[in-house]
Amino acid sequence: MTAFHPVCEPYAEGLLDVGDGQRIHWEVSGNPAGKPAVVVHGGPGSGLNVRNRKYFDPERYRLVLFSQRNCGRSEPHAADPATSLEHNTTAHLIDDLERLREHLDIERWLLFGGSWGSTLILAYAQAHPARVSEIVISSVTTTRPEEIDWLYRDVGRLLPGPWEAFRDALPPEDRDGDLLAAYDRLLNDPDESVRHAATVAWATWEDAVIAHETTGSPNAYTDRPAEALTAFVRITAHYFSRRAFLEPGRLLRDAHRLAGVPGVLIHGALDLGSPLDTAWTLAKAWPDAELTVIQDAGHTGGPATGEAVLAAIERFARR
Repeated sequence: MTAFHPVCEPYAEGLLDVGDGQRIHWEVSGNPAGKPAVVVHGGPGSGLNVRNRKYFDPERYRLVLFSQRNCGRSEPHAADPATSLEHNTTAHLIDDLERLREHLDIERWLLFGGSWGSTLILAYAQAHPARVSEIVISSVTTTRPEEIDWLYRDVGRLLPGPWEAFRDALPPEDRDGDLLAAYDRLLNDPDESVRHAATVAWATWEDAVIAHETTGSPNAYTDRPAEALTAFVRITAHYFSRRAFLEPGRLLRDAHRLAGVPGVLIHGALDLGSPLDTAWTLAKAWPDAELTVIQDAGHTGGPATGEAVLAAIERFARR
């Protein structure tokens, strides 16, 4: 059994004003004099997860957790329909990470995250490679249009019943068009019942994609607290209906900018939502990355995924 580290309490936390009326919540745990590291959460809009502390030795790491704009304990919160997402884009999140690094007086830090977190990590690291010491990513995504289209349309060929339910939760006139744009519109509808129905339909589809996994749960998304679920779905639709505010393919095209930054990519061979080819292509394009494929894992990982993440972070603690 893997010996994870104790999930210790933070010794410092706060709300950082990043402009546009936004304040992002952050907390720091571990050793104040330790190696700096930051966890970049997925979603978009999931908020920080304290369980990620288990990968970091509190004696050797100074660990930063934070919630991206409008989720977790950041303010204002996307669960409030009055909260505009106008100032929530990938460029804003990159700037927020850099402001947080400066606020905490960190010169360089290790970046860890997965799923959407991997996209934000790559975007930040390519913008600020001199500020990154190492990168560890699980469930690799770059949120290219083809990755988004796969997750919300093409993978429906393997899950036709749940996908039809996802599609048919939309008005008939929207079912043959841009599904994500239609959902984004419903999730911002003035009618609370419309917003709620769209939230549940979206989350039910997300559940279906991962429920088959060995460590999957049939209600991993829909069982979330109401405010957290609302923020997650609303922010995810906001990003993915706009192709993550990224030039298509840029993160793979510019992977050469990460030369000199050691990276470990960990990906499940059975990941239905984010197929292995993205991680495979990134590993070829990034000169200093190594790819570990976990044969029995999907998007949510499993015991072998946790062991691989822990081993990579332990190894980098010695650098």
